[in-house]
Amino acid sequence: MSFIKVKDGTKIYYKDWGTGQPIVFHHGWPLSGDDWDAQMMFFLNHGYRVIAHDRRGHGRSTQISEGHDMDTYASDVAALAKELDLKNAIHIGHSTGGGEVIRYAAKFGKGRVAKAVLISAVTPFMVQTKENPEGVPMSVFDGIREGTATQRAQYFQDFTIPFYGYNRPGAKISQGIRDNWWRQGMMGGANAHYLGIKAFSETDFTEDLKSVDIPVLVLHGEDDQIVPFPIAGAKSIKLLKHGKLISYPGFPHGMPATEAATINADLLAFIKA
Repeated sequence: MSFIKVKDGTKIYYKDWGTGQPIVFHHGWPLSGDDWDAQMMFFLNHGYRVIAHDRRGHGRSTQISEGHDMDTYASDVAALAKELDLKNAIHIGHSTGGGEVIRYAAKFGKGRVAKAVLISAVTPFMVQTKENPEGVPMSVFDGIREGTATQRAQYFQDFTIPFYGYNRPGAKISQGIRDNWWRQGMMGGANAHYLGIKAFSETDFTEDLKSVDIPVLVLHGEDDQIVPFPIAGAKSIKLLKHGKLISYPGFPHGMPATEAATINADLLAFIKA
């Protein structure tokens, strides 16, 4: 197994396959790099070097109790990019990983990042405040905290239903996809997951989105029940200098798994453009 050790001693696990232009995948809460299997294999077979890490406290990385904030997440990515000497890289993030991508690109990625992709991303700002009245009420995130802290195993099983849109009429439920989500979640640390909720819900990425001058693709499902399209993808695209938006009617939050063929084709077209 491959790890790097960052400045506070945390070991970050990563996978690094193939050669060619690097594509770095950033997973969502509370998952791991394994959530990108369908994309890793697709792009590996198209001649790219594919890399996916487990965020601190998640998956196989150290279950440390500190650093569960977006600046530290981005700093960990910067350490990985330096260790692997990644240049001209494409960074693709799903959900929380989308926030991680844009924070990394804005703070650390100059000269290293060629393009970025935000899939079902938590950008620009999720929680409802006086300044962000359209956001998701804090009570929703408090409920996620409560479920994670007190009944994580069952809560994570239940969470897969809206995550993949399996509560919609006519949905074709894949038990394997649900089981894989649960497996990944339960590999990580409950405390890291609990603290990470604040990171993805209360971090404001407005200035990050405005500051990046690389091409950014925004992909979002219009039936996303976890990170609603109107407050996320629809707002993010308006803040980007060089952004492109593709929204998908009926697609759920977890569309990289349930709609992999469509997502992979659109990613490849953007990368090749």
